[in-house]
Amino acid sequence: MSPNLYQTKLSIKMTDATPATTPDAKPDTTRVDAGIPTDTKPLLIGLVAAVFLIWAIVVTAILANTDRGGVDAGAMTKSESSSTEMLTRKASFAWPNTCIHDVDLAATDCMTAALDDGADVTNVGPQAGGNVTQGYNGDMEVDVVPIITPYHQQGLCAVNVHWHLGTEHYSAGEYDCGLGDGDHSDPDHREMMEDMDEHMTDSECGPTEIAHRRKLAGKARKGFQCNLYDKEDEKYTKPYNWKFCDATMEVGQTYEVHWPHSTAGACGTPDQYQSPFPDGVFCNLNMEIVQTLTPQDIANNVGVQAQVFVVVNDEDFYYPDLIRGMIIEPEMEMGSDIAMYTGSTTGDSVNNEKCSSYTPITWHVDRKCHPISASSFDKMCADMMTQRDDMSKDLYAHGSRELVADHLVANNHANLRT
Repeated sequence: MSPNLYQTKLSIKMTDATPATTPDAKPDTTRVDAGIPTDTKPLLIGLVAAVFLIWAIVVTAILANTDRGGVDAGAMTKSESSSTEMLTRKASFAWPNTCIHDVDLAATDCMTAALDDGADVTNVGPQAGGNVTQGYNGDMEVDVVPIITPYHQQGLCAVNVHWHLGTEHYSAGEYDCGLGDGDHSDPDHREMMEDMDEHMTDSECGPTEIAHRRKLAGKARKGFQCNLYDKEDEKYTKPYNWKFCDATMEVGQTYEVHWPHSTAGACGTPDQYQSPFPDGVFCNLNMEIVQTLTPQDIANNVGVQAQVFVVVNDEDFYYPDLIRGMIIEPEMEMGSDIAMYTGSTTGDSVNNEKCSSYTPITWHVDRKCHPISASSFDKMCADMMTQRDDMSKDLYAHGSRELVADHLVANNHANLRT
C-alpha cells in the first residue's frame, strides 16, 4: 500500500502595527512591543520584514513549480520509485550460490511393456497432482507413507515458492468450476472438462481465455478453477497494477501455489530460497548421495505444500508473508482440511504418458479455495526479488499438469483436519 502523504500548511496572520486609539485611550499593555526601548524597535521591524520576505520567496517558488506540472506529482513518482527499489534490493554483499547441484532426473515413460505377456506395467513411482477430494485414494500400491505432521516439526524448510495457472489437483465442490453437478470423483473427468471448453464461457469461472484457445496459442496450460469468481463483484474484475509479479497475472484468476520443502535445503541462510526449486531441495546433496536414498528416505525429507487461491482486488484479503508457506488459519478454514499423500514433481512438461522421476515426495494439499488480495501476491513477488538467488523465472504462473490417472496415484492418502 502507498504511504499516506500529509501536508502541513503554515498560515501567518498579519496585524496592523499601529492600531487606532481614542484621545482618552490608555497605553495598551498587551501589545508585544509595549515597554520595548525605542532603539530596538527598528531591529524588530527589520526581523519581521525579513521573515515575510523569506515566506514570500518560498510561496513564489512553490507556485512556480506547480505551474510546471506540480511538485507533489513529481515527488510522489520519485518516492514510489525509491520504495520499489528498496523493496526489491538484494543484499550488497554477494557470495557464490552454494546450492547449484548436480541432481538431474529426466522424465520417463509412465508405463512400459512387460516381457512375459506384453501387458503394461508401471515404470515410475507415484505421481502428483491428483484428486484430493475427501475419501479418494489412488490405485498404485505403495509401501511408502507421507509425512503426517507439519513439515517444520520434521526439520523441513521452504526452499522455493511458485504457482500454476489454475489448479493441478482436483477437489470436488471447491476447484471444479464448469463441471456441473454430480459426482466427479473419477479422475478421468479431466477429459470431460476439456470437452466442455467448447461451450464454457470465460465469465463462468475466471477472466482468461478458455483452455483450448490458450493451448492453441502456445500459452501455459490452465488447470481447474475455483467456484468463487463472480463477474458482478468488482473485487474479481477490477484490474490491479502489478509492480513486482509478471503482468500476465490476473485478478479473478485461480492459482495453485506450491512451497517445496526439504531437510537438505540451506535452511536459515541467505541461500534458503532457490530457483529452480530442485536447487533448493538438493542444496546439500549430490547425485551420488541421492542414489543411496530409499523411497521412504525421500518422502521423509522432501515435501510440498499446496494451497489454492483466487486473486481479488480487495485489501480485506491481504496477507503479508505468503513467501513463507501455506497460510494456516483454522478459523478461516485455511490450511485446516489437508490431503496428504506421496507423489512427484508436477508442471505441464509431464502428463500421464511422460512421468516425473522426482518421486516419491510428500504432498500436503489444502482442499479449499481461498480469496487472496492481488497485493499479497505482489508483496510475495517483491520478497522473491530480494532473495540472493535469482527467482525471476518464478514471478509468473507456470502451466498445470493434466490430472494424474488413478493407476499413477498412490493408495496412501491420509487426512488432516483441524
